Amino acid sequence: MLGTLCTLITLLSCVSGQKVLTQKPSMLSVDKQQKVTMDCNIAKDEGNYVSWYKQVPGSAPQFVLRFYHSHSSPVYGAGFSSSRFTSRAPSSTDYQFIITNVEAGDSAVYYCGTWDNSVKEGVSQ
Repeated sequence: MLGTLCTLITLLSCVSGQKVLTQKPSMLSVDKQQKVTMDCNIAKDEGNYVSWYKQVPGSAPQFVLRFYHSHSSPVYGAGFSSSRFTSRAPSSTDYQFIITNVEAGDSAVYYCGTWDNSVKEGVSQ
C-alpha cells in the first residue's frame, strides 16, 4: 500500500464565519498507479477559482492547480501537469481534485481554497 495519500480536515470556516469549505474524504489510502478523487464544496459560487494545494509534513504548501467551473481546464503550479493532476466541477459549488497514476511522492496533505468576497481574504480547507 502506498500509505496515507492525504489527510484532510473535514470542515473549516474563515475568521469571519462567512465562507465554509467542506472537503471529503478526511483520509484516504491508495495503491500506486490508482486514481484518487477528492471533493471540495464551497457552499456558494462567488465567481472565484478553487485552488488545490499539496503539503508534505514539515514543508511549505505547494500550489498544485486552480480551476473555475465554467473553464475548460485548470491553471497549474510549477512542477504539476495535466498528465496526472486535474480538476472538474460537477456543479458551480462542487469541485473535484483528481490524481491519476498515483506515485509514492504524492503522499501528502491536500487542501482546497478559494477567495471569500465578504471579507476580501483567501479561505482554505
